[in-house]
Amino acid sequence: MWVKLSTRGEYGLRAMFDLAQRYGEGPIPLKSIAERQDISEHYLEQLIAILRKAGLVKSVRGAQGGYTLSQEPHEITVGDIIRVLEGPIAPVECLNDDGSENCKHEDTCVTKDIWEKVRDSISDVLDSFTLGDMLERSNKMKQKNKNYMYYI
Repeated sequence: MWVKLSTRGEYGLRAMFDLAQRYGEGPIPLKSIAERQDISEHYLEQLIAILRKAGLVKSVRGAQGGYTLSQEPHEITVGDIIRVLEGPIAPVECLNDDGSENCKHEDTCVTKDIWEKVRDSISDVLDSFTLGDMLERSNKMKQKNKNYMYYI
C-alpha cells in the first residue's frame, strides 16, 4: 500500500515552513514564498486561501502586506496542515471523519481494525511534529553542514 500526499499537502507544508522560518518578521509576500519554494504563485494563492480560511495563516493587505502564521510555529502541527489541505487521514473510505456512509460490511469487517491502526499511526506521526520542530531540525542540519571541511 502506498499512502501518498498530493501536491496540495506537500506544497502547503513547504509554504507553511517558509512562513515559520520568517515568523516574527512581519507579513511575507506570496510572491517571495513562491519563488523560494519553486511553487506557482497562482497555485500557492489557492493553498494559502484554504490555510487562511482554516485559521492557520493571517493575511495583511496593502503595499507591505503578505501572510504570517496565525500562531507560533510550535503550536501548528504537520497534521493540522495536512488535514486542512488533504482532508481526513484515512487509508480507506469507511474511516473518513467527514460522515461518509457506513460500509455495509462494518459489523463483519475483519480489516477495519487494521485500517484504524494504520490511520491512527499516520495521525500520531503527523501530529507529533510541529513547524517549530521542523525549524529546529533545519537549524541542526545547517549547523552540521557548516562543520564539514572540503578538500580538493
